[in-house]
Amino acid sequence: MDLKLIKKKIYTIVKIISTVLITSAIGLESWNIYALITDTNVPSSLNPIFWIERFAMTSHFIEGIIAAFYAPSRKKMPIKYATYTFFVGTIGLLELFDQQDNY
Repeated sequence: MDLKLIKKKIYTIVKIISTVLITSAIGLESWNIYALITDTNVPSSLNPIFWIERFAMTSHFIEGIIAAFYAPSRKKMPIKYATYTFFVGTIGLLELFDQQDNY
């Protein structure tokens, strides 16, 4: 198989998984905020998951900021590409800085 084809398939799989997980993390954090507002108890066994999702969302947020900063130099819309990179993660940055391929 061609390496570009393998790279594209792996990127596609990672982008789908990342989008699902970040969306789930947003939902999980929304549930946590709702529980705090309504004085509902969240199981303490979920605390490690909350820390992991917060770390992931912070990392993706920073990647989105980087993408927004560099998107104009690659003739991309900053807000649109920042949102895309927030959901797909590092793959979005790799695609942004990849000069040869346009996905």
